[in-house]
Amino acid sequence: MKLTGALLLLGAALLLTSEGDCGLCPVLQKKVHKFFDGTTEEYVEYLKQYNNDPLVLENAANIKKCSDRMLAEEDKTQATNFINKVTGSRSC
Repeated sequence: MKLTGALLLLGAALLLTSEGDCGLCPVLQKKVHKFFDGTTEEYVEYLKQYNNDPLVLENAANIKKCSDRMLAEEDKTQATNFINKVTGSRSC
């Protein structure tokens, strides 16, 4: 798994250790879906509701494009399955 996938898994693990319903799980699941299955434009549009800084959005678009080029479908599927397990846990 590439760096992007590893960072995603780290973020999910940190969410699991936070214990409790912080309301992030549905947001995390939607963001992961947009990141792995959506277009760059869909992902950036989704992020705009949380941060409208042009530099942040440009960076997010670059990361999305890089992950689309570098991650295999298997990597994306594994990361998505992991996030589904996290969001399905009692901690979420």
